[in-house]
Amino acid sequence: MHISKVDLNLFIVLEAIYTEGSITRASLKMNLTQPAISHALNRLRQLFDDPLFERQGHVMTPTPLARSIIEPVRRALRGFEVTLNGAARFDAVSSERSFSLGVRDVLEASVLPQLMAGIAREAPSVTLNTLQVSRRELESELAAGTLDACLDVLLPLSNDIRRAQLAGDKTVVLVRRGHPLVKRRALPLETYLQLEHIQTSSRRRGPGLEDVELSRLGLQRRIRLRCQHYFAACRVVSETDLALTMPERLARIVNQQFNNQLLPFPLEMPSLDIYLYWHANVDNDPANLWLREQITAAMQIAG
Repeated sequence: MHISKVDLNLFIVLEAIYTEGSITRASLKMNLTQPAISHALNRLRQLFDDPLFERQGHVMTPTPLARSIIEPVRRALRGFEVTLNGAARFDAVSSERSFSLGVRDVLEASVLPQLMAGIAREAPSVTLNTLQVSRRELESELAAGTLDACLDVLLPLSNDIRRAQLAGDKTVVLVRRGHPLVKRRALPLETYLQLEHIQTSSRRRGPGLEDVELSRLGLQRRIRLRCQHYFAACRVVSETDLALTMPERLARIVNQQFNNQLLPFPLEMPSLDIYLYWHANVDNDPANLWLREQITAAMQIAG
């Protein structure tokens, strides 16, 4: 079938239904009526000779064929968008664009102040949305353009995803001042293993990087509390004898009001390198390039 005989707007509808999982939400996203979305879906079904989506309760579940074509469709749509946007120079001063940045809460506090200060100086009408994205969905989000860029640790992603290393971070241990087991500024491994610990993670289970390093030596620490956020963990440390292991960059920010001791982690740990990710489709997109420059500068200032 020649592309000249196909209404390319149908693929925009396909991607909207797939992303939203609902004809109603797709219609709101595209500012079209529900009958218009349903009509476009019927045309897609005739085009592919496949139902593409099957209703299960209130959710439109994609068929195997829909799952197999969604990434090529997203890449093509993103390519068209970049071509159109790239036709004109990105003018940060007059732009009213909204960017979406994937970033975990570990990095938000350290990078956002400098990043927003830079954006405010250069682009007074540009807005930024930060999102926490599942690492399993990161590549598809970048391909679809629902994310413009992402900050995270080194991840195993395809060559379609470009990356640049921005910064490294050390691992430190926090304990309250006056802790009965910590008598000096150094923290021997023996003392570390005597302590009871807080593990901070958004996951429900699984070891931290420090646990992996300990396990290499056949060692294990005792986790007394598992919680979701470092701010809460720092407060618990300040009022108990529990210890917290975390990245130094964030520790120096969230610990300011608690005044806990920061001690070196007692084992050699790999540097917690931070990478900037973006899709190959936007490699030369002036707007995305400008955003990456702002992020890179902000990370350098944050140090």
